[in-house]
Amino acid sequence: MILNVQSTRRNEFIDITRPVQEMISRCELVSQGYCLLFVTHTTAGITINEAAEPHVQEDILTMLNKLAPPGTGYRHQEGNSDAHIKSTLVGVSQYIPVVDNTLMLGTWQGIFFCEFDGPRNRKVHVQIGHTSCAG
Repeated sequence: MILNVQSTRRNEFIDITRPVQEMISRCELVSQGYCLLFVTHTTAGITINEAAEPHVQEDILTMLNKLAPPGTGYRHQEGNSDAHIKSTLVGVSQYIPVVDNTLMLGTWQGIFFCEFDGPRNRKVHVQIGHTSCAG
């Protein structure tokens, strides 16, 4: 399945927890399984972090901009080297357990699509699977 995400700024975190959970809810019952999320973009990422306090996402973006500031000085000529670096630091996939058709996230956790070269129309690939244990 594919989740389409539309970013509105060059750098932003977009909470995709609800649409991912809705995809899982539409599947046949997953009593024990997983949800694999994968971003196929080299200037975006995906992370799990606090969803209750939006200042957390702002702080993370601020620090990522300090680590990889936009601008000149990079050899890559497209002007988005900072976005490639941020994507590498954050990562492009997450693997989340699913129990009884529910994402097993912590109380304050949410799933965030991380845009580093927007605004753009992006895709997150969502794979939901069953696991079993014989034993």
